[in-house]
Amino acid sequence: MNESAPTAPAPARFGDYLELTKPRLSMLSVITALVGYAAARPGHQPLKLICVVVGTSLAAGGVAALNQWMEHDTDARMTRTAQRPIPSGKVPTGSAFVLGMLMCIAALFLLFAKVHPLAALFTLLTIVSYLCWYTPAKRWSRWSTEIGAIAGAFPPLIGWSAGESRVTALGWILFGILFFWQIPHFMAVAWTHRRDYSGVNFPMLPVRDQSGAWVAAWSLINTLALVVVTLLPTWLGLTTWWYFGAAAVFGVWFLWRAIVFLRPAGRDLAARKLFLVSIAYLPLLLASLVADRLIFP
Repeated sequence: MNESAPTAPAPARFGDYLELTKPRLSMLSVITALVGYAAARPGHQPLKLICVVVGTSLAAGGVAALNQWMEHDTDARMTRTAQRPIPSGKVPTGSAFVLGMLMCIAALFLLFAKVHPLAALFTLLTIVSYLCWYTPAKRWSRWSTEIGAIAGAFPPLIGWSAGESRVTALGWILFGILFFWQIPHFMAVAWTHRRDYSGVNFPMLPVRDQSGAWVAAWSLINTLALVVVTLLPTWLGLTTWWYFGAAAVFGVWFLWRAIVFLRPAGRDLAARKLFLVSIAYLPLLLASLVADRLIFP
């Protein structure tokens, strides 16, 4: 009897490697780096701007690929991640590692040589904190979300140091905005997918707090801190009252969704709405900040 030979896996396509870089999530890092660059008001420097975009894109994509390489075992066990390129068998683990490393190295070289050493340093801090601190912490620390928020808040500093060759008060305020925004955003995500995270024993707060009361309270506390930080630029004389008004309106909107998340009844739906509002809130706020800086120099 002839036995059929095992079917060889299909070779990875370009789209599989592109998916490995998480382009939508990576775009957030690129956009926030550009916000930092534009808010620093660097003048007309098209070559530097292009290098900032390419460098941060390479770094963000490389980190995403290496993150999936490190987590392919747990990704394979969660419904929301089982079809990612590595656990689904579309991309070999070795290829993912090589791609991620080459992208990160290229990003650091480009930003150091063509932008500014400080921009390269903040890029290195992003890479190291995300891969060597946040990714392992997801397996053992309740504070992994907050650790990840530190890594996710560095891109505006990459852009600011590219634009001004140093980091001043508004650059650090942008760091704070990104940090505090990520907490309610990811608390909403983690609460929605808490059963997936529980299945792989990630000890994050939404897994440990089965009622969701502490999850919602922590989201509200960080949303309040976010609103305060967003108003600092005007109090420090770095933006006009036009920006202050916009930040206040957007902040009240975000705060309301965080308050609704406190209610036990309908918490799952409230989490999804908080997530959607967080997605809309950030670009509206950052666009208002950049517009104010460019229109009222």
